[in-house]
Amino acid sequence: MAAAQVTMSALDPSKASKNTFKLENTEKRDALIAIEKKYQAQWAEEGVFQPDAPTTTEIPLHATSAADLRSKYPKFFGTMAYPYMNGTLHAGHSFTVSKIEFTAGFSRMQGKRALFPLGFHCTGMPIKACADKLVREVEMFGREFEQCPVDDLVDGKDEKIDPAGTVPPAPTQSQTKDDVTKFTTKKSKAAAKSIKLKYQFQIMLAIGIPLDEIHRFADPQYWLTFFPPLCQRDLTNFGARIDWRRSFVTTDANPYYDAFVRWQMNRLKELDKIKYGKRYTIYSPKDGQPCMDHDRSEGEGIGPQEYTALKLKVKEWAPEAEKRLGDKVPKGANVYFVPATLRPETMYGQTCCFVGPKLSYGVYKAGQAEYFVITERAARNMAFQGILKENALSTPTAHLTGSSVVGTLVHAPLSIHKDGVRILPMESVLPTKGTGVVTSVPSDSPDDFATVTDLAKKAEYYGIQKEWAELEVIPIIQTPTYGDLTAPFLVNQLKINSPKDAKQLAEAKELAYKEGYYKGTMLIGEFKGEKVENAKPKVQSQLIQSGEAFKYAEPDGLVISRSGDNCVVALMDQWYLNYGEEDQHWRAQTLDWVDNGMNTYTSETKNGFDGVIGWLNKWACARTYGLGSKLPFDPDFLVESLSDSTIYMAYYTIAHYLHKDIFGKELGLGKIRAEQMKDEVWDYVFARRDLDDKIIKDCSIPKETLETMRREFEYWYPLDLRVSGKDLINNHLTFFIYIHIALFPSEYWPRGVRANGHLLLNGDKMSKHTGNFLTLDETVRKYGADASRIALADAGDGVEDANFEESVANSSILRLYTLREWCEETLKDKASLRTGAKDSFWDEIFENEMNGLVEETRQHYEGTMYKAALKSGLYDFISARDFYRESTTAAGIGMHYNLILRYIELQALLITPIAPHWAEHIWLEVLKKPTTVQKALFPTTTPASPSLTSARDYIRTTTSNILSAEASQLKKQARGKNTAFDPRRPKKLTIYAATSFPAWQDRYLEFVRAAFDATHLTVDDKRLNADVAKGGEMKKAMPFVQGLKRRLLGGKETPEEVFGRDLGFDEVAVLKEMVIGLRRTTGCTVVEVVKVDEGGKNGVVVVGGEDGEKKGERREGLPGVAAGAVPGAPGFFFENVD
Repeated sequence: MAAAQVTMSALDPSKASKNTFKLENTEKRDALIAIEKKYQAQWAEEGVFQPDAPTTTEIPLHATSAADLRSKYPKFFGTMAYPYMNGTLHAGHSFTVSKIEFTAGFSRMQGKRALFPLGFHCTGMPIKACADKLVREVEMFGREFEQCPVDDLVDGKDEKIDPAGTVPPAPTQSQTKDDVTKFTTKKSKAAAKSIKLKYQFQIMLAIGIPLDEIHRFADPQYWLTFFPPLCQRDLTNFGARIDWRRSFVTTDANPYYDAFVRWQMNRLKELDKIKYGKRYTIYSPKDGQPCMDHDRSEGEGIGPQEYTALKLKVKEWAPEAEKRLGDKVPKGANVYFVPATLRPETMYGQTCCFVGPKLSYGVYKAGQAEYFVITERAARNMAFQGILKENALSTPTAHLTGSSVVGTLVHAPLSIHKDGVRILPMESVLPTKGTGVVTSVPSDSPDDFATVTDLAKKAEYYGIQKEWAELEVIPIIQTPTYGDLTAPFLVNQLKINSPKDAKQLAEAKELAYKEGYYKGTMLIGEFKGEKVENAKPKVQSQLIQSGEAFKYAEPDGLVISRSGDNCVVALMDQWYLNYGEEDQHWRAQTLDWVDNGMNTYTSETKNGFDGVIGWLNKWACARTYGLGSKLPFDPDFLVESLSDSTIYMAYYTIAHYLHKDIFGKELGLGKIRAEQMKDEVWDYVFARRDLDDKIIKDCSIPKETLETMRREFEYWYPLDLRVSGKDLINNHLTFFIYIHIALFPSEYWPRGVRANGHLLLNGDKMSKHTGNFLTLDETVRKYGADASRIALADAGDGVEDANFEESVANSSILRLYTLREWCEETLKDKASLRTGAKDSFWDEIFENEMNGLVEETRQHYEGTMYKAALKSGLYDFISARDFYRESTTAAGIGMHYNLILRYIELQALLITPIAPHWAEHIWLEVLKKPTTVQKALFPTTTPASPSLTSARDYIRTTTSNILSAEASQLKKQARGKNTAFDPRRPKKLTIYAATSFPAWQDRYLEFVRAAFDATHLTVDDKRLNADVAKGGEMKKAMPFVQGLKRRLLGGKETPEEVFGRDLGFDEVAVLKEMVIGLRRTTGCTVVEVVKVDEGGKNGVVVVGGEDGEKKGERREGLPGVAAGAVPGAPGFFFENVD
């Protein structure tokens, strides 16, 4: 038990969230959670989130078209990528869930039947690999791993394994790149050392699995029974509007889903979308099968990179190399240095060949009398591509160091230097890229030119003969920008002085390649005069046909499998989906749908799809190890995890008719057995063919049942919204579009994909290692569902990374609790509220503001902008209530009962998509509505009055300016500075309101109007500045002109509003309404309003004195602030009075 205790001590799962926010008082949270639990149970009991299509009894199947049916009975169907069942959900999952959840909630309020189902993904290697590790560990250490040596876990050089199980992030989630396998603690001496997650049982402890339960996970099927219920529990506690009737697990553990996947693969093969043949693939020799994206612990998204491998025949060995070789290579055999190049068209200009002087090379047998000098890594790749004669794991014929072969003379194919070129040293040659041998073309490669220049300068230092590095550099390619010697030009232009100038060389390399490949013209060889991009494949073909080159591929980066294997590229016969260039029509259809038929919500998402569709090519769709469905036409293989998860959204539409439980053990509504779901039945249900007597006879499913399932599919499809992390654009989301286009009529192609960024926690990346991590369960238990949902809505809506702020969740607890309390208490105290006619100015302002915010919130929900919807529908809505309460209290009239009742009702409705439990409580318990708020429609209101909206903004701005001016005087006084008046003594406030704009402004307004282009929203500054200069009032006019420009170009006002300069309300009348409130908030004894005459020197009092005794009084010689007043921006003046 010691090993387990050490691990548990260091890797206590509770420490994963040790640095998150700590709650102290939880009474309010607990009260809110109690409400949430109540309504979650009620919703489940009533089946609130279990929508069905209109029945064929109501509307016979062919009585109307599917499109007309969806139009008559609007629907919303949204999904997220189903989570992988290797652990519980974390806060990042909940962010993706929230996007569908909020959309489904709002769709219900639009009168749509809203479907949000969720299944559980179990396909692939991860679960099986982890289970197999546990089998071995139980055999080695016992059922509770009591025989595992503690020393085996401490300070070792153990491989780092992903603690989340081990298991890749599902095809549905983003991968955490932290090294979370290393923890420290201040416990015992042993535990204080660094602990590595060497064994699978440790990883299970780290994710919270009890020690005495871990042995059960040695059975991969146990994972499928253990984690799905936890996922359902956590999402139910979150308040998710999920129809759990339609859930399922993938793999052949569910025979219905298994039949669905087999049908899918059969039809794709018939359509020639699945093919069999040799192709390059990332491959794990240890696992004996392709290693696809979600089989990897490192290197997701990396694919094969194909090179042209040249055969540079040795003509004369360097003395040291010849000595080392001795008689290990048979006499008469040909030995080749094999550089791998991406630019075969430049080989005419080879002047030498580089090796890494400190690297180790092997001499590997490639044929009867052929040997290659390459690195072990390259040999390993070549062995799995059928290039080498013997397996790469066997001992090479000989070993050489890079330094020992320097000076060797080799024949370089196509090079003008027919006598041969020398092997020279290059410090920057890497053993992890290419073959470790690099051919040198200094005319077009800045790295090569910089290196040969340096070698020639320091020949003695490098131990070479100077002339070896000074072979003639000839022009190979003509470019419009850099001439015919691109590399020397760029090295000189970018002031590159040494091969160590890595940053400049990287820039030069990129410039040289783009210019040469896309704009270059060949100057030499058989294809002289042709564009480089056309000549390149021809030169490659020529070299291969002559036997002087061959194709070679390797991973374009480090790829480590979940089993810890360093992967290679293998050329192997395999089943693959023919995405990409070989099926141009399919690719063109997919690209056109992304660009013209589907809503991607952001340009970043659309551009991401366009890019992936451009490069995606041939995807291996089968493997031999793991969990999954057998490939129906080759049952030795399993369908891989990214290929069985492309169209399962269609399965959701009928899942509840097939089975009641996620494993398909209990018959569903249709009383159908799995073996009855033949391929032809799937075809009919998914609108790929009509129904005939033969199908009915073969499957023995009643016609009425088949038609009902067809109705479910035709009604819910097409999928309206797919939400997922942006990283899945590279595979899953693109495959999802491709396969829908291949299998379904265009009427049923997906309508929308929303990609979101990753979720930060409190501004930092989530990491168990740093203690900045929360599971969904922890989040909901800590803050409750509604407060957590508010924080998720507040986190962000774009494709950039969002941020879950615990402070928002925490403050939301108080906000929701106090708002609920206020609603309850205010309606109970009806006697304190005004009744009768709603005819006060403040009633109008409040009602108008509510109307405007309702419409604004509707627009935000429709645009799936939930952070903005939260602001207008909760924060601003509360502010509107506060403003009304304060204004009516100051005016001495109190709030109106009907308006407060309306406010509470609207507030519940506006927040329903985001905080449904709180809204339900208000709806049922406070407002006493008869049915759930989940069935309520989004409110409709009369359009907001622009006049009242402008008046409200004017009141807030003016009040704020006045109070800020008074506060400024108080601060000055506190610092002992002189003030214009003493804020603590009795004081008077005079507000100066102008009735018209200064006449001089009219002329400059016309200048701006003449220079403004309303079509393109631009201003001709040259013309405008000339006109203003002619006016002769530059100092006064220019600020006014610039202000007009800002308003015109800001987009918040129409040109008509800017040039019209119509306030839309009676400023003086509004100021009269404000006086009582200002007297109270400023503490002024007297508040006067003076209407200022043209010129600003004189005016008349329109509101004055405590009892209005000054009203109508003329005022001469007004202070300077009066002259500065313009309509909509009054001046004001404080003074002390006795």
